[in-house]
Amino acid sequence: MPPYRRNLPIPSVQRLPSYLRLLTELRARGEQVVSCTRIAEEFGQLSVQVRKDLAITGVSGRPKVGYRVTDLIDAIEAFLGWNKPTLAFLVGAGNLGSAILNYAGFSAHGLKIIDVFDSNSALYGKIINNRQVRSFNELVERARYLKETEGIQIDMGVITVPARSAQKVADRLVGIGVRAIWNYAPVLLELPQNVVCENVKLSESFAVLTNRMKNREEHLAQEEKLAD
Repeated sequence: MPPYRRNLPIPSVQRLPSYLRLLTELRARGEQVVSCTRIAEEFGQLSVQVRKDLAITGVSGRPKVGYRVTDLIDAIEAFLGWNKPTLAFLVGAGNLGSAILNYAGFSAHGLKIIDVFDSNSALYGKIINNRQVRSFNELVERARYLKETEGIQIDMGVITVPARSAQKVADRLVGIGVRAIWNYAPVLLELPQNVVCENVKLSESFAVLTNRMKNREEHLAQEEKLAD
């Protein structure tokens, strides 16, 4: 069994999907066993770090042999909760919301977006990857209908609306009983303690990237100057 999750290192959790992609490729090629050293070489890391990352899933390898690829895939998927479907509503059918709806990778990890909603009447009825955009005002009734007629409880809300609208959307999602919110809006939400939230910080990620690019360019310029 994996350890209690409260204090798990976030960087380790964030590296697991990359390991999973590699393992899936290895399985497709018929490889049955993999070592931490092999995984570390693929990602330019130390094998001891890979071993620590994998340990949080509760899986164990064999000394001098490594891990069975299928066991490792199962352990990571179970740890991340990707071995069972996560049912979601997405609110915000603009460019970002449409991109998420059209990305097939999420469904491979168990995310199933049942319905998409927007407050822009010009988008009502639009089909995005086989899903019809509904009015945001229908969200509560739609959730009730799914639960009563099909036994479907929505687990997660995906928010891709402007910051000014995000809290209202979050409140309504909490009202239908979601347990998690994936927030792409650039604002911190006020949520009950029993609802977990992951804020996708696009601007912060871009800032890190551009800063690294700037530092790299300055380093290369300095090397060229010293070489002259």
